[in-house]
Amino acid sequence: MGFVLPRYHVPDFAKPPLWDAPLVEFAEVAQAGVAPPDYHATTIHPEYLQIRQGCWVLLKESRMDAVVVLQPDGMLDVREIRRLQVGDRVACGRGEHGENGIYVHTEAFGEPQGSRDKFAFRTRLTRETAFSIDYDELYELLEYERTNGFILWVLGPAAVFDHDSRQALVEIIRRGYMHGLLAGNALAAHDIEGSLFGTALGQELYSKRPVPLGHYQHLDAINQIRALGGIQEAIAAGVVRDGVMHAVAQNRIPFVLAGSIRDDGPLPEVIVDTEQAQDRMRQLARRATTAIALATQLHSIATGNMLPSYQVPGNDQARPVYFYVVDMSEFAVDKLANRGSLSSRSILTNVQDFLVTLERGLSKRCQWGVAEK
Repeated sequence: MGFVLPRYHVPDFAKPPLWDAPLVEFAEVAQAGVAPPDYHATTIHPEYLQIRQGCWVLLKESRMDAVVVLQPDGMLDVREIRRLQVGDRVACGRGEHGENGIYVHTEAFGEPQGSRDKFAFRTRLTRETAFSIDYDELYELLEYERTNGFILWVLGPAAVFDHDSRQALVEIIRRGYMHGLLAGNALAAHDIEGSLFGTALGQELYSKRPVPLGHYQHLDAINQIRALGGIQEAIAAGVVRDGVMHAVAQNRIPFVLAGSIRDDGPLPEVIVDTEQAQDRMRQLARRATTAIALATQLHSIATGNMLPSYQVPGNDQARPVYFYVVDMSEFAVDKLANRGSLSSRSILTNVQDFLVTLERGLSKRCQWGVAEK
């Protein structure tokens, strides 16, 4: 049957509490980077603002913990507080049910809750949770999103520490299941180390055997790329001939490498300014309809903070944004949920097994003619 997007349920503005709701109020910014008192902070859910009587506007390209600015042309812009300028008009009101002209739509896609017993086993996500159906649903989702959406991957370095998972990820990229990449210096550095030396952090990718002076090899990899001017230059020179970053570059996939205080080097493409890195990440997050975060707690949380639970693809009909978090640590996935990323779905396994299983499942479906057209 294939994947079908769930239907979006538009609020009934002709019924209480919305039919007689007031207009939203806006207050001017008096100091750059400082929101006015009683500002409204956005959530991950679809939100409507009544800017004229009976005119409820759905926010587009929203994110958590931002504010809403009324632009001179009457359009609404969701913006980080640090980017506010003097004179910007910011939506105010902490009410979310229409009492301030703002409505947060928490049941937009009408997912059935079903009946639930007061007592039941295995209701909490743990390593013992079964994930077979999650993989099958992800196969169908990725087939749909490959041609109808924007698949954003958020990768930690563990994705390239293993020979098979690195190759699986390259195949996933080659088949068109990646449209954007968010990562840090480590993912790119160790992937390039794998291309140059066949190691990751000095261990052979397949056998895991440490090589002599292996602790130098990620530094040597960074050093060589810096000498050539960057990753693209190294690929053009034939120095980097395979791997994830090679596949990303060859398929012209946009990527953002956000820096860390811990970084070695870093690689020339790494953005070391935190605000600039966040802005660049947000550019890709705005486009995401599905995000898959693998074994990187901080980058996963950062992306989760930028992703709403919905996307407005060009009309006023919203669709859900799917967010998968893959980690072998229960703490990591719980941490993301506790940060407010309520739309995240978790698979508890190591990233190497996940990537190999995912690529194998997608490949089989292609062989059966499910995905290929």
